[in-house]
Amino acid sequence: MVSDDTLHSTGEFDSAAFLRSLTGRPGVYRMLGEKGEVLYVGKARNLKRRVSSYFRKSGLPPKTRALMAQVRGVEVTVTHTEGEALLLENNLIKELHPRYNVLLRDDKSYPWIHLTAGESFPRLALHRGARREGGRYFGPYPSAGAARESLNLLQKLFRVRQCRDSFFRNRSRPCLQYQIGRCTAPCVGRVSEEAYARDVENTVRFLEGRSNEVIENLARRMEEAAERLEYEEAARLRDQIAALSRVQERQYVAGGGSHDLDVVAAVIERGAACVQVFFIRAGHNLGNKVFHPSLPPETSVAELLAEFVSRYYGGDHAPPPEILLSEPLEERELLERALSERAGRKVILKGQVRGERARWVKLAVQNARHALRARLASRDGMDRRLEALRDALGLPQAPSRMECFDISHTMGEATVASCVVFGAEGPLKSDYRRFNIEGVTPGDDYGAMRQALSRRYTRLKKGEGVIPDLLVIDGGKGQLAVAAQVLEELQVEEVTLLGVAKGPERRPGEETLFLSGSEHPIILPGDSPALHLIQQIRDEAHRFAITGHRQRRARTRGTSVLERIPGVGPKRRRLLLTHFGGLKEVARAGVEDLARVPGIDRQLAQKVYDAFHSGE
Repeated sequence: MVSDDTLHSTGEFDSAAFLRSLTGRPGVYRMLGEKGEVLYVGKARNLKRRVSSYFRKSGLPPKTRALMAQVRGVEVTVTHTEGEALLLENNLIKELHPRYNVLLRDDKSYPWIHLTAGESFPRLALHRGARREGGRYFGPYPSAGAARESLNLLQKLFRVRQCRDSFFRNRSRPCLQYQIGRCTAPCVGRVSEEAYARDVENTVRFLEGRSNEVIENLARRMEEAAERLEYEEAARLRDQIAALSRVQERQYVAGGGSHDLDVVAAVIERGAACVQVFFIRAGHNLGNKVFHPSLPPETSVAELLAEFVSRYYGGDHAPPPEILLSEPLEERELLERALSERAGRKVILKGQVRGERARWVKLAVQNARHALRARLASRDGMDRRLEALRDALGLPQAPSRMECFDISHTMGEATVASCVVFGAEGPLKSDYRRFNIEGVTPGDDYGAMRQALSRRYTRLKKGEGVIPDLLVIDGGKGQLAVAAQVLEELQVEEVTLLGVAKGPERRPGEETLFLSGSEHPIILPGDSPALHLIQQIRDEAHRFAITGHRQRRARTRGTSVLERIPGVGPKRRRLLLTHFGGLKEVARAGVEDLARVPGIDRQLAQKVYDAFHSGE
């Protein structure tokens, strides 16, 4: 049941199909060689943009060309933030020693901020290497740039000295830092020990993550400056708030702690499955491995997890003390006893966890879902499903180009029609189109469909595109009849029309298909590859239509993304915008960062995060 093949690591690598399905979220990518060995590890703020740059036809440096000549696959791990990606990249490089990476020395891995002790006027400084000196260390920071940015902000906010002791002890007058308001000149007695100690205390509070008071104070000053029409000062404070939010971003990949555990998550979609295993050692994420097992019909996720854990840890892989699962198992105790006997110590399986462990499980599920969808979009999967579709519809040959239309509106408001295009290699996103529907009675889906199809195929008849082999309509006989009329009026021939009507309870797998020219509906089994392909095309058209509708409705109402989130009223919008310094910073924040804002619990933070990232 379980295969050890990793995503795209064997056989000929279809880079075009892989890149089309790749997410734009932050993460780590691994370039694989012919035998599955890791040649290079890199991190990216936008995985799709970064990995795509390696596959351009020209302009690559000699070293990169040499690397790409050996690449036979790419694996990715999605993270919540770019900072997490950087720390995971560092862990993987030290663990895997990829040939094309410049290996970092251990004492250069992470920068810290050091606050000295045993002095009347302690010093703040950037620190690398072993932490043998006295005082307190804060970090690690994802990069020296982030640590320096934090030091710079602290210098502005609390004015604790950062000069070397040799410089500090030999001053007779204040230095330039005092003159520009970044130091209180303790070297020449311009500040008392008590006042300086308060600055140090505020610095520690900020570095410990208790920065809400600081941010609230800055926000209040920003509003006061705006009221006084001092817009430059208000803009400077706004940027300072945004920078504070960035440097306070929590680094979960190196979250500390001493626990060793594995996280096993499974996802099943459209008859295919993916299992992800994350390896957490001493609180550090050491990376993940991807499996694509073959499934018997009607296999549940819990059954898949039980068999995977039994085979994976019952073979050559020693189980850690704790294994987190994306779903609970019915025979958990039996499996725990078997694994404990094999390991010679107690092994715990947990299918329901909270807090930090729940976050690990969620991340593993996200990565499993992304890897599975990438695999489903690959050329091999498309070929198999296209042939199944040809057989199911009785077509003379498999369609090489398919289009699907869907309509989205809210009570007839801001109606948008979507057109998505699929080829033999999967979705062709550059060919997607949206149509803002005008002059149609609100709520008239038939009229909206007629207008969208007329506009689309009038252009195609003029040679502004390629006419498809198969036209899929999200709807039943009524929508199909409208499509047939439009194509007949425009004299578009040799296009097969297919209507997809949802089942009585609108559950996937219960769709009824209506083929133009056929009197009898088609009902495919739930595990049919042809049905899975139709569902994928229909769901993509639905997603693309909803996204366009929401954008149009927001423009019509003059609203922002935040105003469309249930539970986020004017007060919470104001808190979010002032806490992060603007909508752009809210959009890049992770769930945990959002949940730190007063009045925003974790559930609402997840809604805010999803509102900005639902289309990724």
